[in-house]
Amino acid sequence: MIKSSRLLFRANSSLQRSLLVISESFSKTIYTTSDSRIRSGEFIDHRLRNQSSKYVCQCRHLYLSSNLYKKKKTREEKKQKRDLALPDSNHKKKRVIPIWLGMTVSDLAESLEMTLDNLQELMTFVPNTAMYNKPSSKFDNFATLQMVIKQLDYRWMLVPKDIKNRAKDEEKSNKDIVRQPPPDPKCLVARWPVVTVMGHVDHGKTTLLDKLRNTNVVQNEFGGITQHIGAFLVTVNDKKITFLDTPGHAAFSTMRMRGASVTDVVVLVVAADDGVMEQTDESIRMAREANVPIVIAINKIDKPQADIDRTKRMLLQRGLELEEAGGDVQAVPISALKGTNLDQLIDAILIQAEVMQLKADPTGRCEGVVIESRNDAKKGKIATVLVQRGTLREGAVVVAGEAWARVRTLTDERQVRMRREGAPPATPAEVTGWRQVPNAGEIVLEVDTEKRAKEVVEWREAQNLIEKAEKDSEEINKKNEEHQMTHRAKMLERRSAGYRTYRRRGLMREKAPDLSSTDPQLTIIIKGDVDGSVEAILDVLMTYKSDLCKLDVAHFDVGQVSLYDVTVAEPFNGIIYAFNVGVLDDAKALAEEKNVRIHSFNVIYSLIDDLKTEINKVLPPIDVENILGEARVQQQFIITENRKKVPVAGCLCYTGELRKSALFKVVRNDTTVHDGKLESMRHMKDEVEKIKTNVDCGLRFADTSVIVEPGDVIICYEKEKKSQTTDWDPGF
Repeated sequence: MIKSSRLLFRANSSLQRSLLVISESFSKTIYTTSDSRIRSGEFIDHRLRNQSSKYVCQCRHLYLSSNLYKKKKTREEKKQKRDLALPDSNHKKKRVIPIWLGMTVSDLAESLEMTLDNLQELMTFVPNTAMYNKPSSKFDNFATLQMVIKQLDYRWMLVPKDIKNRAKDEEKSNKDIVRQPPPDPKCLVARWPVVTVMGHVDHGKTTLLDKLRNTNVVQNEFGGITQHIGAFLVTVNDKKITFLDTPGHAAFSTMRMRGASVTDVVVLVVAADDGVMEQTDESIRMAREANVPIVIAINKIDKPQADIDRTKRMLLQRGLELEEAGGDVQAVPISALKGTNLDQLIDAILIQAEVMQLKADPTGRCEGVVIESRNDAKKGKIATVLVQRGTLREGAVVVAGEAWARVRTLTDERQVRMRREGAPPATPAEVTGWRQVPNAGEIVLEVDTEKRAKEVVEWREAQNLIEKAEKDSEEINKKNEEHQMTHRAKMLERRSAGYRTYRRRGLMREKAPDLSSTDPQLTIIIKGDVDGSVEAILDVLMTYKSDLCKLDVAHFDVGQVSLYDVTVAEPFNGIIYAFNVGVLDDAKALAEEKNVRIHSFNVIYSLIDDLKTEINKVLPPIDVENILGEARVQQQFIITENRKKVPVAGCLCYTGELRKSALFKVVRNDTTVHDGKLESMRHMKDEVEKIKTNVDCGLRFADTSVIVEPGDVIICYEKEKKSQTTDWDPGF
């Protein structure tokens, strides 16, 4: 045995002398042999060939390190190794993840193309990532960011921060459609005005339109109040006016606002007998915000209580400068019911429209506004559209919000098809063919094809989902922070009171069930998927403090429900709560045999709610007094029964009723002097079972020693069993 670290040895050509070889086991033992045979792989020098008889071995400065015990690879073997290292056609290269300095958790989730929940679950297996628990948390440690990517077996590449938006912008470009730029003034032509009728409830708005278009809409409305926006094209003196009838009730203020935003002139209807009311002020405010001129119609001048001058003074107080006072606001006294001065009102509207010089472009793509929409049982989804630009025709493809339609039919307010002429600007039309019912107030835009319409709708739906998710996320984070603050405050309060948590993983508490105790008690066992879940549940249980029932955690651990858990729960008659874990088959069979309950949950709030329900079941019912009636003592009598003198209370029942089978209290100066049963209840001389209100009676108690006094209150009541509920408030 030679243990030298460095040997120099020579061999002559006879190769009869001693040769140093290395054993096949590659131990560091060197021995001599006189065998002339040369075994393959035993010589160190690569110049020594197998099965040769003569060699010259000149190995100088040979080190006996461990790597020299391995056989030197030939050129063919090295080439073969290189070929194996080359990726074949089926080999999949590792994905490269772009990262940058100041990257947040949400940015990393986008680069990895995975959800935040999955990423945060992955980060639990990476050390030093506990502080990155929010989507906005930045990775201040670059090495930690690399470890997260390495955990997924990906490669990383450092890139500028702005590069992350390039591919996203190319794939998710803005596919929405907007209004067209202002038209060429040469294309504009004159159009008729769009007039919105506003005012207070029951001031005669719909009656006015009724008279103008010679129809009866009021009878079709519920209770005579307009419940929707009606759009009608009225021809008066060979001139057309589009009227919008908006609801006057306060519940429809939003719809009134939509009506004011698409109108040219507002006709403010004010009843001469009522004057300016609440919705009248609101209509004035809306018209001013929309920068729309106002024409006032003072209605109901035919009523005896009408006071036109008072109404005008109230309007002046609201800042409306009437023409007779030197202003520019026209005020026309009318009677919508009798048709008085309606021609003057029409002239006032047309004069106002002429001053405004209303024009529109009837060519090009259509633009408009949804005035109202509904779902008809026969026609399907219908929307009333007010055209503002272009001409709407049957067959056109339009988009309104998240709804689109290929116009199947186009009809006016009299249900007449508008086949050839279509709907020019300022024309209301009923449109059918909608895939979804559009919302009132949505902008209607015409597109080229159905494919483009679907593309726009899908993009808008996606944007709305993103906005909703952001709002929901803000609300969730806000509520979570509030809950955490409340929970921390409660935990600090309990810890300051001396409560502590002692957790021993995987060990049952050394105790035996106290079967002799009569106090309400509930024993539970907690099994969770991870230690964090178990700790969260135990933290919530730490907030439990109640004298009604004792809550005892007999055992807690991580993993599936096993036979051991069932064995522990059986003597306590306990409940096993499995959080995000399953139940082994043998444990399930044993639990059914031993009547051990196993409750499985994956949401901690549901688990706590179920636990509160089980606590309520353990609580014993309590006796509750149900008062049946009350009587007042008028006088005490002494009568003879079986040669014995017994006292009898002469009473008057002043509320409820008295029952002989119930219990009775005698209350004197807010103090109960007796509580017991009756021996006898009589009305006049008859023995009765009940005494009703305002009826005299005589009451004899079973305890003959009870002495009542005039003015005492006798309360008749029954005892009922009522279940209790726990007073535990876990904070959510």
